[in-house]
Amino acid sequence: MDYLLTEEQVMLRDLCREITVEKIIPVAGELDKSEKFPWDVVKVMAESDIFGVYIDEKYGGMGGGLMELCIAIEEFSRGCAGIALAFSATALGTDPIILFGNEEQKEKYLPDIASGKKLAAFGITEPAAGSDASAMQTTAKKDDDHYILNGTKHFITNGGDAEIYTIVAMTNKSKGARGASIFIVEKDTPGFTFGKKEDKMGIRGSSTRELIFTDCKVPKENLIGREGQGFIIAMRTFDMSRPGIGAQALGIAQGSLDVAVKYAKERKQFGKPISSFQGIQFMLADMATQIEAARALVYASARQIDAGAKNLAKDSAMAKMFASDTAMKVSTDAVQILGGYGYMHEYPAEKFMRDAKITQIYEGTNQIQRNIIALNLIKETSK
Repeated sequence: MDYLLTEEQVMLRDLCREITVEKIIPVAGELDKSEKFPWDVVKVMAESDIFGVYIDEKYGGMGGGLMELCIAIEEFSRGCAGIALAFSATALGTDPIILFGNEEQKEKYLPDIASGKKLAAFGITEPAAGSDASAMQTTAKKDDDHYILNGTKHFITNGGDAEIYTIVAMTNKSKGARGASIFIVEKDTPGFTFGKKEDKMGIRGSSTRELIFTDCKVPKENLIGREGQGFIIAMRTFDMSRPGIGAQALGIAQGSLDVAVKYAKERKQFGKPISSFQGIQFMLADMATQIEAARALVYASARQIDAGAKNLAKDSAMAKMFASDTAMKVSTDAVQILGGYGYMHEYPAEKFMRDAKITQIYEGTNQIQRNIIALNLIKETSK
């Protein structure tokens, strides 16, 4: 379908697709096995100015928005979602600064992120606080010109490799969610260390680590917004980032379909390519239709956000939920079409299937997305 992309957006898509074909796909399998961080690909992305695609030109970016970010994420994830996360997780960690940071914070941190010199990460999840973010135990206590952070974050994408972290911590636990605040924490801050690197089912080319804060002194200037705004900032961040997860899922689904179509045309049974069999044709038709529907929803959501639409939560949740469910369904069907070969590491289908699963889980499980959609729908219809 023609989504009426601008000339600049088409150029961005083509550039990202070129990087994917030439730099990502050739190393995807190797990095999946070794779990090494894709620094060589990150360097190429940085040299191509991709990291600044969604950052204002004032801070060294390209001045694009969420639509441009989604285009890039989708293309990179078409090759490897794990490698793409070095880019997309940096955007997640940067969003709180873009949305609520003051001018000094933006001038200090955004240029290095836009140039790809420094990666970013977002830290909200804890051992006892996943879907229930209000159950966070990490604290930040004011001490003269600093805040003292104590606690542990886990399952943090880009953990250990990023230089800049936006961390949610409780400044007043008695207020529950209204007592949360967000801080910018730099990698070399004393008292900030890293725990184990997780051994994951999928997205293995991405680093996922614990963040440990032990009397970590953070300058008061690194507070984003005001004390108590942390939960609001986090929710606004997710409203902005969830279409990006939808774009990641889109890339996984499209990559799966590409593999399935190629295999179906080449694989012969009973003297014919299996693509000539109606059963396979129906599966491919359903996969393509599901992907196109998901893409339409993700792109529409991104454009709404870029246009300044309010009440973003429902549309953003729909985009993330539908696209990630599609990625899981399409990647599973791709494995089925490849049959026994689809189950082997030698072929990329099984990797797409493993990578797809996380898109239904992180940045809010799809069960949570359905809660958000339903609650907003009920609220809208009760007016």
